[in-house]
Amino acid sequence: MAHFQLRPWSADDTDSLVRFGNNPKIAANMTDQFPNPYTTEKAKAFIEYATSNNPPNILAIDANGQAVGGIGIHPQADIHRMNAEMGYWLAEPYWGQGIISHAIKQMVAYTFENWDINRIFARPFGTNIGSQRALEKAGFVLEARFEKTILKNGEYLDELVYAVRRR
Repeated sequence: MAHFQLRPWSADDTDSLVRFGNNPKIAANMTDQFPNPYTTEKAKAFIEYATSNNPPNILAIDANGQAVGGIGIHPQADIHRMNAEMGYWLAEPYWGQGIISHAIKQMVAYTFENWDINRIFARPFGTNIGSQRALEKAGFVLEARFEKTILKNGEYLDELVYAVRRR
């Protein structure tokens, strides 16, 4: 496994975010908020957003001094306030190396240390086997499968809900 660390995003990450994020294979497994093509303007706007909270809830996955992915949690509101949704992506050259499952574990620990949250959930597409396996390796349990609830690129996909709870 390549050495990596989670760290806050910085304006210096703009070029690597565009270089690694501008990939239709990544966008295919993300919500439509993840841009494709990934432009410099979109990268600057994302980094401004990702650095606006303290502590930061969206971190860069750094390998060899460059941002090669991202992972974040989004605390929910109202009656769902004890929950947070997790999302993540990783640059294609780093796929299959176990990085994302380790990053998920680190983000879970970071979340439980910094937020009053009892449950973290993630919603991978039914077609994204790699993400499902990474969540399982990180201790997440499949809680639900909703058939054909996601419309992505003109195709209906299953939505899975995986979660881990504070011990």
